[in-house]
Amino acid sequence: MTGSEASDAAFLARDAVDCLPDSGLQRKLATGRPLRVKLGLDPTAPDVHLGHTVVLRKLREFQDRGHVVVLIIGDYTARIGDPSGRSSIRPRLSGEQVDANARSYVEQAATVLDPDCIELRHNSEWLDMAMVDLFALARTTTVAQLLERDDFSTRYAAHEPISILELLYPLMQAYDSVAVRADVELGGTDQKFNLLLGRDVQRAYGIDEQVALTMPILTGLDGERKMSKSLGNHIGVGESPEEIYGKTLSLPDAAMDGWFALLLGESPPPDLAPRDAKHALARRLVERLHSAQDAHSAAEHFERVFVQHEIPDDVEDAWLDDADATVHMPALIAACFGRSRSEARRLLGQGAVKLGGQTLTTDDLDLPAERLDGAILQVGKRGFRRIRAPR
Repeated sequence: MTGSEASDAAFLARDAVDCLPDSGLQRKLATGRPLRVKLGLDPTAPDVHLGHTVVLRKLREFQDRGHVVVLIIGDYTARIGDPSGRSSIRPRLSGEQVDANARSYVEQAATVLDPDCIELRHNSEWLDMAMVDLFALARTTTVAQLLERDDFSTRYAAHEPISILELLYPLMQAYDSVAVRADVELGGTDQKFNLLLGRDVQRAYGIDEQVALTMPILTGLDGERKMSKSLGNHIGVGESPEEIYGKTLSLPDAAMDGWFALLLGESPPPDLAPRDAKHALARRLVERLHSAQDAHSAAEHFERVFVQHEIPDDVEDAWLDDADATVHMPALIAACFGRSRSEARRLLGQGAVKLGGQTLTTDDLDLPAERLDGAILQVGKRGFRRIRAPR
């Protein structure tokens, strides 16, 4: 092994939480061939958020050094649902939902990865196996091993149900590493058990064991919990430049070091105040996910709308139905902004809804259509629609 291999391994593992076994990545690099670097994605949801890009950015570093990124769409395992971090059985998805989510996920992942340098696979290629092959896979692991997982052991101790399918999930994910002969597998720290199990199963099949590389979990916009769409503390990579910019500025100052490190690979500029550093972070994220021009426009939009309190120039129109004489505001808010009606009522109660600059309340649940026609409906700080009535 050379100093070059050691330095490459150190660079690729520099911001990882785990790179196991010790010196394993350096030994893989010493083979002199492009490594096969695996990431498994279970398309249980259609959205990629900034938390996912922590791992995707690491994959891009491997790509940029000539290694092969093997992106596995878990169209088979998604029908089970990864139990990592779960306290109950996940709902089962339909095949149509899984396929639609997978298409969306790959498109969004391509905002970080080089799409021309991805080996895209679906684990339905090999997991639709004969029973004799499933039995052989099941023999590689004991129930005691599986129950070592924190989520399983906690549920088992609490006498909560654990389905046989869930116990099979880590084995199926591990067999993915066998099928594609992975040299390295990436995941968040919550995937450490699965990645190490992949090594065990590869060894059982006589395949050189992969390196398990885990990345830190990005905190969400609340600065405390992991970024998650279900928690409402996320930024989606497919969101508009204005949304990405504005949401980033809501990040608590204490969380900025982690965001700079995990998303940009650097520290906040030491000569900038927290507010200015946050603007710099917002611009860099929009540039990365959209373009420099979009970042400039988003900064101008934020200044105009949130500092000078002006209405944006490009407010989208929302049309009322022909028959509307009276408009139920929770229904309109839900239709215009993708909220639920119950959430719309809550926003009205919080004074977070304005019509023509005037704050609406729960006394304004039903309004005449003529009052809305041509007026600007504002929900929260960043949501604007110009309401139009048919002529």
